[in-house]
Amino acid sequence: MKELDTTRQVYFLGIGGIGMSALARYFNAGGKQVAGYDRVVTALTRELEKEGIAIHYADSADLIPQAFKDPGRTLVVMTPAIPADHSELAYFRSLGYTIIKRSEVLGLITRNKKTIAVAGTHGKTTVSSMIAYLMFRAGPGCSAFLGGIARNFNSNLVLDRNSEWMVAEADEFDRSFLQLSPWAAVVTAMDPDHMDIYGNVGDMQAAYNQFISKVSTEGILLYKHGLPLKPSALPGRVHTYSLRDAGDFHAENVSLRNRQYHFDLTGPGTRMRDISLSHPGMVNVENAVAACSLAVLSGLDPERVRTAMAGFTGIRRRFEYHINSENLVFIDDYAHHPREIEATLLSLRELYPDKKLTGIFQPHLYTRTRDLADSFAESLDLLDDLILLDIYPARELPVQGVSSELIYNKVKHARKTMCSKEGLLGELKRRKPEVLITLGAGDIDGLVEPIKDQLLKRVGT
Repeated sequence: MKELDTTRQVYFLGIGGIGMSALARYFNAGGKQVAGYDRVVTALTRELEKEGIAIHYADSADLIPQAFKDPGRTLVVMTPAIPADHSELAYFRSLGYTIIKRSEVLGLITRNKKTIAVAGTHGKTTVSSMIAYLMFRAGPGCSAFLGGIARNFNSNLVLDRNSEWMVAEADEFDRSFLQLSPWAAVVTAMDPDHMDIYGNVGDMQAAYNQFISKVSTEGILLYKHGLPLKPSALPGRVHTYSLRDAGDFHAENVSLRNRQYHFDLTGPGTRMRDISLSHPGMVNVENAVAACSLAVLSGLDPERVRTAMAGFTGIRRRFEYHINSENLVFIDDYAHHPREIEATLLSLRELYPDKKLTGIFQPHLYTRTRDLADSFAESLDLLDDLILLDIYPARELPVQGVSSELIYNKVKHARKTMCSKEGLLGELKRRKPEVLITLGAGDIDGLVEPIKDQLLKRVGT
């Protein structure tokens, strides 16, 4: 890790991303001077600024702090979302700065650690956060780079410099997870996604198989039963998990008591009774099966794991309650893939079987909308009332003929509305939701507080 040890300044292009911000916090905590650029102000960038990191929001080399204008002393870290014609990127390239991708930095940091890497098109943030919490509460401690703000740590970074253990979310976008060399790996899902990167499902599956081939020969592979992986070449321990009894590790005696799930975990040589889960949603029972199983396989005491799991409080924007009363429920969720949306809405149906379910969905990326429009419509049909916002483009330029209307026209139920972000609060005033959920990975989270305020004024709370 010599490249990082000798670096005094680290500059981030796209510092506000969830993965980039965790790295920025890591270097800042290690005494490096850190600064960066991002396109917009967010709650996360404001937190970084409070931690002493200088951030600006206009693409201009003139705004780069003077301390970072020495190519020999500054490392530049970039997210793959930064466009090729970005002027600050051009400035750094013209002067010969060392520029590396976020995934390469994470690979360097984790290389000499006993790393548990969690991959999957959905579920990886919750599972990696659960594992980090279990290692922290029931094991030897760990450091962790997470893809969300874990409520137990109030951060996407966990630091324990005395522990050899590291938990890292392994991102499949841009094949980033191939930079990791994990001791153990978990794979939660392999639904089609990022076809702008992979081109087809076969190439995506090949990348996942390449990822699991990097697991240590003395390590562990745990993956959801039924995934198209080929782990036979791995000499290490290979296990599957599932919600029901198909996987080596699975849940039994699942019950819902006072909107809190309880279950037993059964696996090879393991029987953990009455694990309680305060984080709601049946999908999180399956996530907890994965996390608890990996913890036990890693050598943690089963009883300590069972006890610790009850204290896990979730991740911001993952089934996060903002209003929870008898007459009105408002939840915000990061779900942005059809299978995530389906799992979230089915969990809501189970929790509130007699309530009308209203959803506000902001599609994320033109290519994902184009490729998965049919599946999005199918999952959104689980709602009683749909408000569909415009596509959040993120890193993409518009694609001709692609808009939210692709999804809208395929949704079968009649209670559906297309709406702009600006018109959303007015649209909501015409409704009296019982259970309301906001869904999406774009900037829909910026609407959560205004929605909450409007709803609370209506009910007089």
